[in-house]
Amino acid sequence: MRNTVTGILAGIGFTLACGTSAFAQELTIFWAEWDPANYLQELVNEYEAETGVRVTVETTPWSDFQTKAFTEFNAKGSAYDMVVGDSQWIGAASEGGHYVDLTEFFNKHNLQEVMAPATVKYYAEYPSNSGKYWSVPAEGDAVGWSYRKDWFEDPKEMEAFKAKYGYDLDVPKDWKQLRDIAEFFHRPDEKRYGIAIYTDNSYDALVMGVENAIFSFGGELGDYATYKVDGIINSDQNVKAVEAYKELYGFTPPGWAKSFFIEDNQAITENLAAMSMNYFAFFPALINEASNPNAKGTGFFANPPGPNGDQYAALGGQGISIVSYSQNQEEAFKFLEWFIKDETQKKWAELGGYTAHAKTLEAEEFRNATPYNEAFYQTMFKVKDFWATPEYAELLIAMNQRLYPYITGDQGTAKEALDALAADWNATFKKYGRGQ
Repeated sequence: MRNTVTGILAGIGFTLACGTSAFAQELTIFWAEWDPANYLQELVNEYEAETGVRVTVETTPWSDFQTKAFTEFNAKGSAYDMVVGDSQWIGAASEGGHYVDLTEFFNKHNLQEVMAPATVKYYAEYPSNSGKYWSVPAEGDAVGWSYRKDWFEDPKEMEAFKAKYGYDLDVPKDWKQLRDIAEFFHRPDEKRYGIAIYTDNSYDALVMGVENAIFSFGGELGDYATYKVDGIINSDQNVKAVEAYKELYGFTPPGWAKSFFIEDNQAITENLAAMSMNYFAFFPALINEASNPNAKGTGFFANPPGPNGDQYAALGGQGISIVSYSQNQEEAFKFLEWFIKDETQKKWAELGGYTAHAKTLEAEEFRNATPYNEAFYQTMFKVKDFWATPEYAELLIAMNQRLYPYITGDQGTAKEALDALAADWNATFKKYGRGQ
């Protein structure tokens, strides 16, 4: 109703002498239902206090988020003024005309340097290396690791580990040590296991986990500018990375073939595994004694380097975009100008939001604020993402279908799986006229 009324008043020139609307402005931001959305609502309440503009963060469960957003986009509806959309949406949303072009805004405020460069590349820019921007990095996230610090620091465990492997038991310095530690703590007879990784193939869990290995083994998914995949997705580095990921699967708890963020946190809280992969967004529960009985004995580390020193992590998180069908775009731009301020980003981080703001990330205050912030800081300058093309869902399904049987079911080889995936992706890009 407010949009209709505002539109009528605007049409008849109903304004006050000062030139502002006769009615208080409102903005609606659409996001998924989780703690960061609650933190954002706390943050935007301060914007209302400062400006009188009411901002509502409307949420829906993650399972409905994409469907509900794109249903509204495709209907050219104005229910949402802004959306905190997944990084993979940026191709479909920009090519579909659903997002407002933020390139001028980006350049005016030098956001390429204000925000961590990797988050600009994957949350904001599309096509790759085009210099066109569609989102402001908002909720930084990536895949990191938690571990049972109390197990690692047990003198008997430390002595036994050094006797077996010849070096001190500590946070793994590379993927080889990650594998060694997983093997060392894997004790099925004691119902204690080495590691928990992502394996669920119903959306992007397995792929995000495998990306942690691929990127740190020096591999890539393809050339995002030319859509070339032959010799890239099925490279020697990627074959070794997928083999390494499969080996880690052998050290997981029983029944771990459909696991994602809930199960991977439970691996720590229920004394199942020595180490566990998860998005940083789910680590707050692990330092809360109410949700993790082992909170005092839980530590965190960034995804370790691969065999040649490459160190990257799979990107999660979202950017905030202005919806092109919004009737309040001018006010939305004003909100974004407030959101990117240093003091706003500092407050965002203090509330629990995962800022992508470089100055805030680099501050000692932020890095020491929680047991996982240092690892998060290290990670957000070393992230890479999945394809952001409009057909990313087809690419994701194919990757799941090719890798899942090999990793969890011992079917075929890593090379065979990746060769087949390259063929799948070539067919998809050909169908959509990419790279022709």
